[in-house]
Amino acid sequence: MQLRPYQNDAVTFLYERDRAMILAPVGAGKTAITLRAIAEMQRDGHTRRWLVVAPKRVCTDVWPVEVRKWTPHLTLQVAVGTADQRRRSFIAGGDIVVFNYDNLDKLPELDFDGIVFDELTRLKNPSGKRFKALAKVLDRFKVRWGLTGSFTSNGLEDVFGQCKVVDEKLLGRAKGAFLQQYFVCINRDFGEWQPRKGALEQVMTRIRPATYVLEPGDYKDKLPPCHVVEMRCDMPDREPYEKMKREFVAQVGTAEITALSAAAVTTKLQQMASGWVYDSVSTASDTAGVFKTYKYAHWFSTHRFDLLDEVLEGNQRANTLIVYNFVEELAELKRRYPGKLWTLDDGSDVIERWNAGKIPLLAVHPKSAGHGLNLQHGGHHLVFLSLPWSLELYEQVVGRLHRSGQERDVWVYVLLTNKTIDERIWAALADKRAISDIALEELKG
Repeated sequence: MQLRPYQNDAVTFLYERDRAMILAPVGAGKTAITLRAIAEMQRDGHTRRWLVVAPKRVCTDVWPVEVRKWTPHLTLQVAVGTADQRRRSFIAGGDIVVFNYDNLDKLPELDFDGIVFDELTRLKNPSGKRFKALAKVLDRFKVRWGLTGSFTSNGLEDVFGQCKVVDEKLLGRAKGAFLQQYFVCINRDFGEWQPRKGALEQVMTRIRPATYVLEPGDYKDKLPPCHVVEMRCDMPDREPYEKMKREFVAQVGTAEITALSAAAVTTKLQQMASGWVYDSVSTASDTAGVFKTYKYAHWFSTHRFDLLDEVLEGNQRANTLIVYNFVEELAELKRRYPGKLWTLDDGSDVIERWNAGKIPLLAVHPKSAGHGLNLQHGGHHLVFLSLPWSLELYEQVVGRLHRSGQERDVWVYVLLTNKTIDERIWAALADKRAISDIALEELKG
């Protein structure tokens, strides 16, 4: 298979740098670009063996498929599963070993000279367990490449960890020094920092030499349009919602629902905007001092799911990806659409069957379908039953359909309940997108 011109440029960029990052939109072919660059590095004797670190589902469902398409002469081992299965994959001798982020603290003895971080934003927290485990062995890799869709999906602060794991020289070794240089502390008790004026431009200037940026104009004209449509509904009875908002407590039927913190209120308001809310009940277990906690969903309105019915009917029941955020939402989807709704856990061939057009409704959680999966052949309609707070997850989920290989216009429906927290979440995603757009402009120079 042939790469597009912009992809070949990206291959050259990686080949010429031992420390580099690719910043490209979802579906732009970052995996294909990286595989071709790896193949050229091995061909010319610069590297021998590579480790790829990626989310679990990307390890199992994306890299093996992409290797067969773009570099069939390279051998690949997938090191996921039990400790023994991972060990066998590492010693099998493949050109590339794909490893899960969740097991970074269990890395065996390393015999690699190149490493790729697929979905680099997974390492944005330098204080996290994954990052600390990786930091102990980073110096063993001669070549380090990172792949991402956006450095700043949740703010400028995220950039530091991602850059440090690729090259400490970009933004320094200590996050404290980075914050002192580019941020102002606005709340020391909670560790809240605000970027200084011009900080974004300064940071992007520093990392630009190590970053290949795929300009949207080079890529978007290769795809059909993506239409985002707000679908709104009203909450029939607002009193429980308003009481929870004011007093951190609400009466739903015979149950009194209480939120113990502002963060808990935020979550419960998002649930109530969909017409239901969780109530947690703790009971004593057989072990002294240990309690069992059960969640019960209390429903008071079906307005959100009635709106979903309207969207599906309006699209003549076309194959649709439905994004949910809470287990109760998935449970209601299964109750409403028996025999029609599937999830990614309903068998090893679900993705294949979806892409073959055999699954009418595929329910996905943003964290399980947010990276790498190719779902563009099975449909072109997507519904956000509820929204994630993360711009990265939002964009990655949309990118499951709106990516290379999609032949039809993609329609994204965002379900919102008027005058609720839904509107705040939607606005927050827009604000974060603005930060990402500015960062992209700065990196392009």
